[in-house]
Amino acid sequence: MSYIKNIAHEEPLVLAAQVSVLEGQVVSKTLAQNRHVTLTLFAFSKGEEISTHASTGDAMVLVLEGEALLTVDGKEHRCKAGETLIMPANKPHAVFAPEDMKMLLTVVFPTQRQV
Repeated sequence: MSYIKNIAHEEPLVLAAQVSVLEGQVVSKTLAQNRHVTLTLFAFSKGEEISTHASTGDAMVLVLEGEALLTVDGKEHRCKAGETLIMPANKPHAVFAPEDMKMLLTVVFPTQRQV
């Protein structure tokens, strides 16, 4: 059973090349999704965004190409290719692409205590 999908296994690859920018769109490719973690590649066309929302898990954005404007709890952060930002659980956040941009989003969800 593979836990990571939609991507070649045991083969070197360029992660950013696994998703394409399409004009006027936000393109996503899910690599893993379960109750503990999600891994999703995104390609944003210039000017596109994901509006403000919150998540129950900690979200880590790794910018692969271009630049992202990430807003967390009202504070703006610019991240360039190779940079990352953690958006803590339960804080409102948004993503805006001032230029064509690709990113990897990893969200780690809390696990419930076993009593």
